[in-house]
Amino acid sequence: MSIDQRYGLAGAFPSSHDGYPESERQNRPFYDLYPSDCGDMKNHIDYRTSLAAGIVILAALSYAYAWSGFYNIGADVPHSPLTYRFLTMARERSVERHAKDINVPNLEDPSLILKGAGQYAAMCTGCHLAPGMHDSEIRAGLYPQPPNLSQQHLDPREAFWTIKHGIKMSAMPAWGTTHDDMTIWSMVAFLQKLPAMTPEQYKDIVAKAPPDEDMDMGSDKSDMHDNMGH
Repeated sequence: MSIDQRYGLAGAFPSSHDGYPESERQNRPFYDLYPSDCGDMKNHIDYRTSLAAGIVILAALSYAYAWSGFYNIGADVPHSPLTYRFLTMARERSVERHAKDINVPNLEDPSLILKGAGQYAAMCTGCHLAPGMHDSEIRAGLYPQPPNLSQQHLDPREAFWTIKHGIKMSAMPAWGTTHDDMTIWSMVAFLQKLPAMTPEQYKDIVAKAPPDEDMDMGSDKSDMHDNMGH
């Protein structure tokens, strides 16, 4: 029986590979019998090995750079443009993927919007501002800079997921650890209306809103409302 028949290779390779006498073919290794095919395979394996080695070296160099302490982790030193674009892309794609199957309730419920106004005033204005606010003491020192939600429309699913789960390595907390889903949806409902509000409309709805009972703000509701916009 020939080696082709033994391994089911009969007719699988060009006849130019069949130049060995049958007596020699029985004992010759596969890569000697079919050198061109094995050469292609070897080149492919060499490429994958080189690629894997390159990845390992790059990872080792990245770790060494981080361990050295040369990277400035300070919030007052921005990322390089490339790093910033990469992290922004990773954040946006992650939120989009995790939020895509969330079911959105009725966000036009007036009581839900009113509750969300109180939640937003208690939890969010320090970073995300409100109509009539231009900056805050804490927001000025945050990096990346939180979006001004009084001027930005948000996808409801993505807003809910972000509020509930937070964002790693940022100042965005996971409010889902202290607030139930419907409370978070109330904030999402309010955020759909916020960009169209004037400072007077914002102050009026916050004044009518129930307080955030899930948080110990250290001050009463009237004090909080009096400080809105300062």
